[in-house]
Amino acid sequence: MEKIIALTFDDGPNTNTTYEVLERLKKYGVRASFFLIGELINDETVGAVKKELELGCELANHSWTHSFMDQLDKSTIIEEIKKTDEKIYEIAGYYPKFFRPPYINVNEDMVESIDLPYICGINGKDWEKEVDGPTRAKLILDQIKNGDIILLHDLEHNDPTVEALDIIIPELLSQGYEFVTISELFERNNIEPSMHEGYLYSNVFKPFHYLRVND
Repeated sequence: MEKIIALTFDDGPNTNTTYEVLERLKKYGVRASFFLIGELINDETVGAVKKELELGCELANHSWTHSFMDQLDKSTIIEEIKKTDEKIYEIAGYYPKFFRPPYINVNEDMVESIDLPYICGINGKDWEKEVDGPTRAKLILDQIKNGDIILLHDLEHNDPTVEALDIIIPELLSQGYEFVTISELFERNNIEPSMHEGYLYSNVFKPFHYLRVND
């Protein structure tokens, strides 16, 4: 049986960690999906986004300002998504197919207003500075299974995550896992992701409802 997973990164682009992550992807011959913050795409960082595309990676939407979107009104929510979609289209020539909510906070207004499937992911607590690279890697490796989406961050100077990639990627390759983009993960498994139903995907086979996140 095939073992297919998607590696994803949030909170870029930037001029340091994003490039270091891309170097690791190129080194191991794998691709990933990048959930971009729209307002961070500028003349200095657009080169990193173009490099993501050159390596066959997928671009996705992580909002314009990385705000707590569950505290915004519908018109602002729509604007957060639209502006980021348009910025990505300018560079990639396509609109993003997926959205990851900042802080994984979701409410009914967001579900009704955003015309994209919601992506979550298994994580290695890599936003916590006190969690070192090997620990981040172990947290991922202890959870991983077929159909999983790995959630990591290429935020500025997130060096421990870069270190973790040198553990995670070769180990999972040795276990027979194939790294694909988010779109390919759904397509290869013949799954049509849901929209407007409040489901989040950490694994393409077992989505969970946003209410569970807030319990």
